[in-house]
Amino acid sequence: MHGIPRPQAQAVPEQHYQRSLNSEIMKKILLIYNPNSGTRKSARYLSQVLEIFLSHGFTTTALPTLKRGDGKEYVIQYGASHDIVVAMGGDGTYNEVVSGLMSSGLQIPLGYIPAGSTNDFAMSMGLSKDIPQAAEDICLGEPVDVDCGLFNDRTFTYVACFGAFAKASYDTPQDIKNVLGHLAYVLSGAATIPDIRPIHAKVTVDSKVYEGNYLFGAVSNSTSMGGILKLKPEDVDLSDGLFELMLVKDSQDIFEIGDLVRAVAMQDYASTPMLTFLEGKSFCFEIPEAVDWSLDGEYQKGVPDIHIENKHNVIHLIKKAGR
Repeated sequence: MHGIPRPQAQAVPEQHYQRSLNSEIMKKILLIYNPNSGTRKSARYLSQVLEIFLSHGFTTTALPTLKRGDGKEYVIQYGASHDIVVAMGGDGTYNEVVSGLMSSGLQIPLGYIPAGSTNDFAMSMGLSKDIPQAAEDICLGEPVDVDCGLFNDRTFTYVACFGAFAKASYDTPQDIKNVLGHLAYVLSGAATIPDIRPIHAKVTVDSKVYEGNYLFGAVSNSTSMGGILKLKPEDVDLSDGLFELMLVKDSQDIFEIGDLVRAVAMQDYASTPMLTFLEGKSFCFEIPEAVDWSLDGEYQKGVPDIHIENKHNVIHLIKKAGR
């Protein structure tokens, strides 16, 4: 990749320089940030984040993502010469950086500063939503092993879904996401309700088969999807080598639909026959090619045969103890 903007020098108080330059070894951070995510918080907090890193003895190369895929390419090209890679942006930015680590085979620690409109994965991990605090936590934290997934040959970090509301996650304009946050997904999803049609799918989960007409399906490793659909923390372990599968059946029965609404509201997904909720490591979908998917909120064109696999503990995410 050519023409990557050089990060501008940032003004840092003298005591921070002295503290850093007196360190025996200056470790290097590759900071990949999306200047347009959320309410453009990444760009606004960039100088402060660089200052925090330097005060803890890190030199930082900061690269903005200018188009889709930049985060992955930056990791592939520059990750090996750094001690830590940090993603600052939304779940899409985090996905690109993880994809770069997976593609390059790098086993270096990863930091995540959530600065998007929803930040589902960061919420599941208990990462601070305060950007300076999140940067501080990276400097003081330790890597913990976390699973991620493969959708055929494409990496995803916390959810692959299809059907009702899935389109809203990747089709909602960024400026609306910036203003409304996860409410934007609700409004955009509600607008598609008249177009929702049941999707016939056959799903094989670790050799057991489920087949039916579904309004929604998701393979996830998160306690939150779109900031709306929640799973209980005790039902989700991001490092256990398993994903959660949720399938919502089609029904015209008003009582079944009422049971579904109550189950979702109470996060009691075993209480209604409308829902299939279980864990697994490997998932094979036979599904119409016209059905498109959302991976971590980004568009994925549909294919008729899909294999989803849990990649156990391949990401080493930095987290401060106690969060």
